[in-house]
Amino acid sequence: MRFLQLIKPVMCIIPEVRAPKHNVQFKERMMWTIITLLIFLVCCQIPLYGIRSSNSADPFYWMRVILASNRGTLMELGISPIVTSGMVMQLLAGSKIIQVDQSKKEDRALFQGAQKLCGLLITIGEAVAYVMSGMYGDIKELGAGNSTLIILQLFFAGVIVLVLDELLTKGYGLGSGISLFIATNICENIIWKAFSPTTINTGRGTEFEGAIIAMFHMLVTRTDKVRALNEAFYRQNLPNIFNLLATVFVFIIVIYFQGFRVDLPVKYERYRGHTGSYPIKLFYTSNIPIILQTALVSNLYFFSQLLHKRYPQNILVKLLGKWQEQDGGRGGQSVPVSGLAYYVSPPTSLAEILYDPFHAVFYLAFILITCALFSITWIEVSGSSPKDVAKQLRDQQMVIKGFREKSVIKVLNRYIPIAAAFGGMCIGALTVVADFMGAIGSGTGILLAVTIIFQYFEMFQKERGSESLSFFS
Repeated sequence: MRFLQLIKPVMCIIPEVRAPKHNVQFKERMMWTIITLLIFLVCCQIPLYGIRSSNSADPFYWMRVILASNRGTLMELGISPIVTSGMVMQLLAGSKIIQVDQSKKEDRALFQGAQKLCGLLITIGEAVAYVMSGMYGDIKELGAGNSTLIILQLFFAGVIVLVLDELLTKGYGLGSGISLFIATNICENIIWKAFSPTTINTGRGTEFEGAIIAMFHMLVTRTDKVRALNEAFYRQNLPNIFNLLATVFVFIIVIYFQGFRVDLPVKYERYRGHTGSYPIKLFYTSNIPIILQTALVSNLYFFSQLLHKRYPQNILVKLLGKWQEQDGGRGGQSVPVSGLAYYVSPPTSLAEILYDPFHAVFYLAFILITCALFSITWIEVSGSSPKDVAKQLRDQQMVIKGFREKSVIKVLNRYIPIAAAFGGMCIGALTVVADFMGAIGSGTGILLAVTIIFQYFEMFQKERGSESLSFFS
């Protein structure tokens, strides 16, 4: 019996959004996208009931913006369970451990059901781990009732995220819930770091957290304008103008690279004179490699910090990662100081790169290799490999100009694997550059935000174009 057949009995209890029976109009899709976003934002502000303390170390501090999570609220886990389950199931299918025939409707439905079930189980596992680790207060003080209540809240919040994501991906909205939540969280973080009116006592006096507000405040209140401007550009431990300029620079560079592509000329076999092109972009797998890499690192951070809290003297735990509270950190932020978790975390400044160059080199190699491997793996499991593309062209009775039908896959093999691997490495390299420059929201976050926003822009253009054509016809 195949693994997917074991999922059949529980398919009836797994939440599912039925695909629309008719073509959903653009305005309706926009409406559902906005409603989905509003539900997510509201959940980000509803605090968990029953928690005693939120001042303990935060295992997801480094990844919260990217994982669309908000500490102490219903969106505590964010999209982490969904992304992790997707990564696990896709890798299992790609390595043939699970046999899936994507051409069969039943297999596709069972695979999606298995992925959702895996996501729900991961949600429960992470919720239990959060409570047991003492993140919401000592387990003895919480009691069995409050602990169970917190786990149930996190579980139902996970179900809401799963349903909202499926609502958009099934065609009721635009894009996917995961992409929408990530982009919203990252953009919100960047805007907050630029315009936050929150005041902080830094030891040199009270300063505004927002970089732009802080700059104007310093220019107005200080007599030495040059020194005030210099501090606004390069102040430490708070967002500064240089961080904002680095963020804008990375935005422009990523948008520029989005235009890199190779257009393969194709023609119809049946209709002479009808030609077209098949574009192979540099970012062939889009932001998937960095999302999978983020999920991998976030889970490493989570388990490393959890184990370090329980068994700080264990040698294997120390090799995985040693953590300590950040000086002056708010909300119990912890940083890795040694072990694998330290070496896969980005250097926070140029001084740190010079102090520990091996850390910088290891981090660069880790990002480039994992992004390239995830990108190559993804094309095999997502139906975008040379073999799959050749089949799609054959089904549409199309061939590449100047080549026979049998040679199409050879031509595609020259471009697609290289575009996937090199594109994945470029995404990784841009992430590292953004991290080293100190861009707001981390290099990974900015890269995800830009690629997602660009995808939505292309989606809007396509939808508006198709609606205009249908109106005139």
